[in-house]
Amino acid sequence: MRAGRETADGLSQRFSRKFFLHPSSFILLLVLCLCVSVAHLLFAQIESVEGPPPHYTWVSHGRVEGHLALAYSPAAAFSPDSTALAVVTEDKVVLMNLREGGVQKTLRPHVEGVADLTIQSANYVAPSRLFLLGSGLFRAKDKRSAGSTPTLGFQWDIEQDSSFGKVNAIAAGGGFTPPRYFPQIGYLAFYRDSNFDLWQPVTGRGGRVTLSALTRRPNLFEFSPDGHWLLLAQIEASSTSDPTVVELHEHQFVDSLRGHQGTVLSMAFSRDDKKAVTACEDGKVRIWSVPEWRLLKTLEGHHGPVHWAEFSPDGTWVVSGGEDTTVRVWSAEQGTLEQTLAESKSPILTVAFSPNGEYIAGSAEDVVLVWQRTVGSP
Repeated sequence: MRAGRETADGLSQRFSRKFFLHPSSFILLLVLCLCVSVAHLLFAQIESVEGPPPHYTWVSHGRVEGHLALAYSPAAAFSPDSTALAVVTEDKVVLMNLREGGVQKTLRPHVEGVADLTIQSANYVAPSRLFLLGSGLFRAKDKRSAGSTPTLGFQWDIEQDSSFGKVNAIAAGGGFTPPRYFPQIGYLAFYRDSNFDLWQPVTGRGGRVTLSALTRRPNLFEFSPDGHWLLLAQIEASSTSDPTVVELHEHQFVDSLRGHQGTVLSMAFSRDDKKAVTACEDGKVRIWSVPEWRLLKTLEGHHGPVHWAEFSPDGTWVVSGGEDTTVRVWSAEQGTLEQTLAESKSPILTVAFSPNGEYIAGSAEDVVLVWQRTVGSP
């Protein structure tokens, strides 16, 4: 211990001798230090002063004849970089250029041996590749119709305007619910006899979730992005319209989202899995906490049924579309109506944000409208 103290004392003395200053120099150095300290404080104060957050509005950015997915989220109709939107129009897919607001390219998908192909939806699975769902008529060798096809799922190369990989028959054999694509998990899912079959169109891999307690067909279901939760609604012969919550790891019913006064028409999770939103026939949009399943906000403003509601990618907003032909943007945190977009003349069936949150697309049966986010007042 003594040696240690002596060593420390020796170092202290050498340090003092090395940095000994004349009194006048010391005063000058002190003044300089004070000036620098004041300057640092001023800069720190300037940097710490934050202005009010920008106020965003959405302005009309174009419209294209056609539709997006009408039975599930159309979020994947946006390209991954948010520069294009894939719009379906009968047997074609129109790519809308979001930067310029016009048509970028028109694709003409076709399947060998199938006539009168009608495309149901188009989803980006890669920057230059779409996953398409459609159906048509089998074409016999004599070119006569040989009956209707099941739902067909296949990939389409945008640059070459040609097929990529093989064509798959989805839910062939009957008895399944219509296939639903879930952009956040990248899987297609359909239900039959207590089983949810899932299929990944890019890898071709699949799986099955069995809920033995589920004996009635759910016509609406939604998986959370982390694969932990499943929401069920529109369950046939059910006495309630409230969605049921399933914990997938345990395959158990654990809760329900209570208080709906009509049929629930859509359900969606936030990307961080902390909230869920439901759109209801009673004209209301409801935000729920996850995993407490507590009602956080009730959003009122639509006149008539609300067909669809989704969170923005960062969870800041909720967008909804309804029978009253309007698209509405809400604050997810405050539950306040931020803006009403009333350019549509037809009921809005589905809505979605682009991956970067800059665009909103709303789809009616035969027209798609797009709005772009800007800074300023409406």
